[in-house]
Amino acid sequence: MTIAHINRIGTAVPPHDVHAPYLRFIQSALPEGKARTVFERMAGRAGIDHRFSVLHQDGLVEADAPPGGFYRRGDYPSTAARMRVYEAEAPNLAAVALGRLDLNGEAARITHLVVASCTGFVAPGLDQLLARQLGLRPDLQRTMVGFMGCSAAVPALRIAQAAVLADPAARVLVVNLELCTLHLQETDDVQTALSFMLFGDGCAAALVTADPAGLALGDFKSALIPDSEDMITWHVGDQGFVMYLSGQVPGRIAQALREDAGGLLRGEGTQAIDLWAVHGGGRTVLDAVQAGLNLPPETLAVSRGVLRDHGNMSSATIMFALARMLAQAGAEQRGMAMAFGPGMVAETFRFTRLH
Repeated sequence: MTIAHINRIGTAVPPHDVHAPYLRFIQSALPEGKARTVFERMAGRAGIDHRFSVLHQDGLVEADAPPGGFYRRGDYPSTAARMRVYEAEAPNLAAVALGRLDLNGEAARITHLVVASCTGFVAPGLDQLLARQLGLRPDLQRTMVGFMGCSAAVPALRIAQAAVLADPAARVLVVNLELCTLHLQETDDVQTALSFMLFGDGCAAALVTADPAGLALGDFKSALIPDSEDMITWHVGDQGFVMYLSGQVPGRIAQALREDAGGLLRGEGTQAIDLWAVHGGGRTVLDAVQAGLNLPPETLAVSRGVLRDHGNMSSATIMFALARMLAQAGAEQRGMAMAFGPGMVAETFRFTRLH
């Protein structure tokens, strides 16, 4: 029986660590007093030490600063300006991740390319730009997974699995690339400022084939969480893409997991799972998964480590967690991957890390 495997994963983030500069910049825009105190306290509890951006920290400027700066107080850039940066920077960041994937001269053997990205639009698409950049074959089968938010990595892998199951000779390149920091919105609302504090830029590139190495992909499952449609939204605005992230999201996730743990685990107990690759949407999201499934604290150490080191990179985040698990390969272990996105949808799949 054919089984699709993630053979290896290459990851990359841009060079600019903007977490601390962002905290200073956004806090100064909040009303003095309670708002700033709350922001500072919550930022300290976020479990994030670093977030990286294609934009330099010098791009955060006050209204009276000298000319230049991407985010100028009172004059944030248009969506068109942000998309120009996406078109210029996305292929560069992808090239770094693909270089770390190390195709070893295999580019000509790649039969499928799946690209997931919700933070930018351009045509010819990022899929075509990457195909040309890598010199992939002209009959390459390309798929773009767009605007599905943080959960998009799972449908992208599901497409790759389907390609391998249909043709065991298929070799699928899966790229998850997000430039979340292009969509900062000017705000004096504490809740909105805290949601922007989560996001960073990142890219993951994975090779999926029938070769029995890496992570063997099991069954995929998608579930809409009832009465949650308005809790995570993502709209194209005049000044970037506007995200709304309700404070009720963690509680709703924990409730949904408690109510359907049996379905999620396919009738098994949590003790049957050795590895948990959970999308680090934020510390409270990881806390909700831990509480909803009654998991021991150490269970989500890898996911918390990715959040700490990179923040929430939308669809790329869970791939960073899987990459760390691949790097720690030892004895054969069973795993569960889980991500949440607009809808609100929970996307999961089981996997086995081979020894």
